[in-house]
Amino acid sequence: MLGRGLGQPAFFAIVYLSVTSAIYFSLGVVADHALGLTPAVFLVSAVFFALAVMTYVEGASLHQEGAGSTVFARYAFNELISFIAGWAILLDYTILVAVTSFSATNYLGAFWGRLGHGGPEIVLALGIIVYVAARNIRGFSKTRVNRVTALVVADIGLQLLLIVLGLAVFFNAHTLLDPIHLGSTPRWTDTIFALGVATVVFTGMESAAGLSGEITASRRQLKRLIGTATVLVLVVYVGIGLVAMTALPVVDGHTALGGRYVEAPVLGITDSLHQRWLAHLLTYVIAIAATATLIAAANSAMLGMSRLAYSLSRNRQIPSALGRLHPTRSTPFVLIIIAAAIAGALVVPEDLDFLVGIYAFGALLGLTIAHLSIISLRYREPDRERFYRVPLSVRFRGGDLPLPALLGAVLSFAAWISVVVTHSGARYVGFGWMAFGLLTYVVYRRTQGKPLLKRVIVPEAAMRLERDDLEFGSILVPLTGTPLDDDMIQTAGRLAGEESDPGLEHRGATIEAVWVFEVPMALPIDARLPDAQLERARAALRRAKAVGEEYEGVEVATATVRARRAGAAIVEEARRRGVQAIVLAAEEPSRIRGGALLGGRGGPMDNFVGEVTKYVVSKAGCEVILTAPPASDVPVAQALDPEAHPAPAGAPGPPHDQSISAAPPLRDHPPA
Repeated sequence: MLGRGLGQPAFFAIVYLSVTSAIYFSLGVVADHALGLTPAVFLVSAVFFALAVMTYVEGASLHQEGAGSTVFARYAFNELISFIAGWAILLDYTILVAVTSFSATNYLGAFWGRLGHGGPEIVLALGIIVYVAARNIRGFSKTRVNRVTALVVADIGLQLLLIVLGLAVFFNAHTLLDPIHLGSTPRWTDTIFALGVATVVFTGMESAAGLSGEITASRRQLKRLIGTATVLVLVVYVGIGLVAMTALPVVDGHTALGGRYVEAPVLGITDSLHQRWLAHLLTYVIAIAATATLIAAANSAMLGMSRLAYSLSRNRQIPSALGRLHPTRSTPFVLIIIAAAIAGALVVPEDLDFLVGIYAFGALLGLTIAHLSIISLRYREPDRERFYRVPLSVRFRGGDLPLPALLGAVLSFAAWISVVVTHSGARYVGFGWMAFGLLTYVVYRRTQGKPLLKRVIVPEAAMRLERDDLEFGSILVPLTGTPLDDDMIQTAGRLAGEESDPGLEHRGATIEAVWVFEVPMALPIDARLPDAQLERARAALRRAKAVGEEYEGVEVATATVRARRAGAAIVEEARRRGVQAIVLAAEEPSRIRGGALLGGRGGPMDNFVGEVTKYVVSKAGCEVILTAPPASDVPVAQALDPEAHPAPAGAPGPPHDQSISAAPPLRDHPPA
């Protein structure tokens, strides 16, 4: 099972909310550029969506953290690439809040025309943004998800009804095809830009990936969800495109969808109905549904933005002070207020084409990095359990290469290049935003004495200014497959756990449970492992997750690692993951006492621990906590390899709470 808590309908609702809301504001911009090719552009965008949803589901099931492509890139590459993906998507979330709030006012104009123009339009859009910010400061709830799910289901039914009715009333192949003259009406540059605009749907995958840790879904349900979402996108996008371009056809190289109705294009379809009573009825129904959906989409975008920005601040990719949590609501209120202010400023020019073009810049860049990250993770973490795998993989250079992710990376990068070339706003604002972000990232990391490529985690308690309440925000626990594992996980859980309110927006600390496969030098590092060893590792990781997540506010991430030496692997994983402590089961000490006094190399620690422990304690750049029973009770050599050193019959199990700190705290220094 993937995650826990909200269920498959919530995941579906969040994904499809972006799809259905995008129709309401992107149709006019796409039609203005693609003209008669609008249905074909939406068809291609449905293919993009199918590739994207597979990539995001595999990535979210692999690393269930509160963000999307930025998390995938963190584990696939490094913190700098992770920041680039996160910063690009951060721009998209902010623009999406502005665009959806602005478009909602134009649909409300169906009731009073002045709401869709001039001062009243701007004031109302700003009011929606303030409302969205206030709602997100209050926090996320399951009740809110249930309401969004009901809204999405109703909206799907309404859009399908509009498609059926529109095809019956308007569809004419000649009306659609006759105005098309490839290369001139529309021009290729306009068609390519329209394809980039159609990618507005992808941010829904980012929002859904941010909730992956709270979604309950089996492998079968995930596959069904991917198929259902893809079919719905195909039917709705292409269907609405066909209806729109036959209801308001291209005349002399222009369509009313890109002119009079560009800011409320779906109302253009209802206004074209000949039966006026039906036209008025559907206009008001669509106006209400579109307004509710667009405001819900603005809420979803702000939720995704707050989670992503909080993740960036907690990983010290942006100043941590920005991620400060509300004292009672536990939401990143500083970031939400800043995003609302930026979104409000973006609304003032009232230029939908400009905003959607910039949106395409960030969406396609983030999507490209997401696809590349999934490909990289197939090679970096080949043995890590995946609740869903992108299908159609081939063996390539010792790993499984997912062809859909490869195709998605190529197509999304090509579309990103086309948007950069054809849209000056996306080019200048997009690159300016990225340059500002990279400069901020480098200066912040350097002034804080942090490495540019390594992960550095700030405990959640630090974001609340409660440093004494939570000792560690992230802890690495190398497992042994013995009863000692429970002792280590429980020790880590007590160090990391905190009292938390079930309604809180964010989790507490993370335990990184790792199983190290020591591969002999006589074998290649990627040699096939015996099934018995793989099953033993999986069982230990499942047990660790179950035990650790009994502690409030603690999340357990699991992984397997191949290495030549266990000690070096543990230190490297701690460094790569940026953990603040390692909880380790100490090996049995040598039976020969005296250490260096008897001619051996080393110091007093030689009397108490083995080689792996000594290596980790001496090389780790964070605090190391040893937990082990007395050697007379359970030989630790047997703990590390029970098959080679079976326990004698009737031997007692390991006692708990035998933990000592093996190194002084290094809280004032970054992980090595």
